[in-house]
Amino acid sequence: MNLFTLSNVSKEYGEGGAAVAALRNVDLSIPQSKFIAILGASGSGKSTLLNMLGCMDRPTGGTIRFYDTDITAFSKGQMTGFRGEHIGFVFQSYNLLPDLTALENVEFSTELAGLPRADAQAALRSVGLSERIHHYPAQLSGGEQQRVSIARAIAKNPKVLLCDEPTGALDFHTGVMVLEVLKRVHGDQKNSVLLITHNQEIAKIADMVITLRSGEIFAVSENEAPLSPAEVVW
Repeated sequence: MNLFTLSNVSKEYGEGGAAVAALRNVDLSIPQSKFIAILGASGSGKSTLLNMLGCMDRPTGGTIRFYDTDITAFSKGQMTGFRGEHIGFVFQSYNLLPDLTALENVEFSTELAGLPRADAQAALRSVGLSERIHHYPAQLSGGEQQRVSIARAIAKNPKVLLCDEPTGALDFHTGVMVLEVLKRVHGDQKNSVLLITHNQEIAKIADMVITLRSGEIFAVSENEAPLSPAEVVW
């Protein structure tokens, strides 16, 4: 079953002669419960695509369906509700509230969602931070802060985890650790993970690779034997 189905999706920024096409007539089927890499150079349309899948933005043309629901027809309120109920976000910047502890950051996110959620301590334990839950972001390393952001995302029990260059601000060894956490979360929760990367080596850990080039789908391929993060070198 397809998680997302995109039909003739385009996205332009600006108007008239100044308009810039970020995505051009994209047709794409994204299966559920897979670990998927969205690969491409800067400016290829990766983040634009992710933002529309997560109802952070809407296309200029075309439709996006989540299972059988046309999410491009949503009102702003419905978009907000969809994000809260179904989507977990992990960004390159950790976006943690500096005056809240790791535990409080996760709890605050689940309270905002307003739905029954997993235990915040359990989410932090699942990313290996059970001993750091009362530390503030300034007391945590970059890798630990990113793991808090992952815990914050998965505490919502989302159907989809959208990750935008989550290792971009990290050194190699810390980046591998974060990728291992994402792979473990995917295996434990059986959710769908979409990971944006410009790095072809990182894409080798995915079940499927969607390659974008200049706003268009350049290739869609499957990795018959995905590598573990520990096997990847970049």
